Amino acid sequence: MHAITAEEVARFAVGAYRVSPALADAGAAPRIGFVVSKAVGNSVVRHRVTRRLRHLLRDRLGTVRPGCTLVVRALPSAATAGSADLGGDIDAALRRLRLGRETSDTGGAQ
Repeated sequence: MHAITAEEVARFAVGAYRVSPALADAGAAPRIGFVVSKAVGNSVVRHRVTRRLRHLLRDRLGTVRPGCTLVVRALPSAATAGSADLGGDIDAALRRLRLGRETSDTGGAQ
């Protein structure tokens, strides 16, 4: 995975929940960065949250559209959330942002 720089984040409308197709390289692997502030907890807690998010997103990397750059911001509640809750939140965010590959939002169910 690629740690995204501040300059790269500044080029994207992160707070607007938009992905610009002009900024995505269709042949490149998705890039994912994490923002885990001190509000989440001390250094040990922040690193644990980052590891858990990295593991969950690694499992979903094949479902993210190639060339996307995704910045995941952990909220303080991520420190106490279970893996199932975090995974569900990630899945919901990917569906809402339409960052998945060209499949239906129902996961294939008709």
